[in-house]
Amino acid sequence: MQADAFDTSGPDLLLIGGGLANGLLALRLSQTRPELDVRIVEAADSLGGVHTWSFFESDLTAAQNAWIAPLVCHRWPGYEVRFPQFVRSLSTGYCSVTAERFAAVVGAALPGRITLGAPVLSVSPTEAILADGRRLTARAVIDGRGPAAAPDLALGFQKFVGLEVRLAAPHGLTAPIVMDARVDQAGGYRFLYTLPFDERTLLIEDTRYTDGAELDRDAFRQGVLDYAARQGWVVDAVLREEEGVLPVALDGDIAAHLASMGTAAQSGLRAGLFHPTTGYSLPDAVRLADRLADDLQLATLAADIHRHASDVWAGRGFYRLLNRMLFRAAKPQQRYKVLERFYRLPQPLIERFYAAGSTLGDKARILSGKPPVPLGAALTCLIEKGRA
Repeated sequence: MQADAFDTSGPDLLLIGGGLANGLLALRLSQTRPELDVRIVEAADSLGGVHTWSFFESDLTAAQNAWIAPLVCHRWPGYEVRFPQFVRSLSTGYCSVTAERFAAVVGAALPGRITLGAPVLSVSPTEAILADGRRLTARAVIDGRGPAAAPDLALGFQKFVGLEVRLAAPHGLTAPIVMDARVDQAGGYRFLYTLPFDERTLLIEDTRYTDGAELDRDAFRQGVLDYAARQGWVVDAVLREEEGVLPVALDGDIAAHLASMGTAAQSGLRAGLFHPTTGYSLPDAVRLADRLADDLQLATLAADIHRHASDVWAGRGFYRLLNRMLFRAAKPQQRYKVLERFYRLPQPLIERFYAAGSTLGDKARILSGKPPVPLGAALTCLIEKGRA
């Protein structure tokens, strides 16, 4: 891709940040609106950073699974979860997208229209100012540079460090282990996540739900290596490392948050478009891309996306309630019991939960019975107070 893909005429749509949400939007518009001049400006030297994005096939419609299919590097017909009291296999399809594939597919869809190594200082609805002083204009701008400070939202955090490793011998896994909580809880809900890429290559992530955003990389790396050793896996080489600190939404004022992000349209985590509990953002990015592909109004883009993000937030209060119970009612060392109880429920309910499409019946089923947290503490979590 070119180092500088801009001319002086100005595109229809300028996407600031070449991460998941903006990349998916660019890809979808290239498929449905090829007449539009859509361009990406990314601060790093490649699109997508160092990430692996995963999702359940049931998170998306058949049509959505079809249009993002070129991005998917790995597919499995099911997955497994492991808790102290039980192990369960589920037959929901699971998929992963690597940053390398993402960059290749999006780059091919926007030949000559991607600028890399170009940090942006500020954005407005129709303009971006780069760190080198260049001023770029467009009919509309979307700011997708990832999460920013969010004082108007009450957040917990899902933190992880992942190592892609090459083993000395086959690992024997045939499906991902999405959660293995049979590990020391380290002061909060902790689990190991494992994706088998081939018979000797694994991505293993040490993941922890904690109150603070600080990431002790050395401790997490060691957690991965210790876990591998306990499984009897001998690591020949560490091929790469990735990390993340994802928001877990507890409460907040989404209108104030969006207003604080500036006057330009936002996308992805910056717009609060992520599953409140799991932190998965790919399904929301796909939905936003479809929405804009169906009805892209450049003159009112910021207002339209803000309205969409506000509607999504308003519809997900149930998940924030569960998060408050997890973070504020459950004792840190006992948080895993909330998920252990959840994973005993029927598979279709679990699928709808991950897709952020829980029915009233699902919500009643999740909350019924004796809660795995103290009742008094649970009651204090019922009201979402928001934060101004």
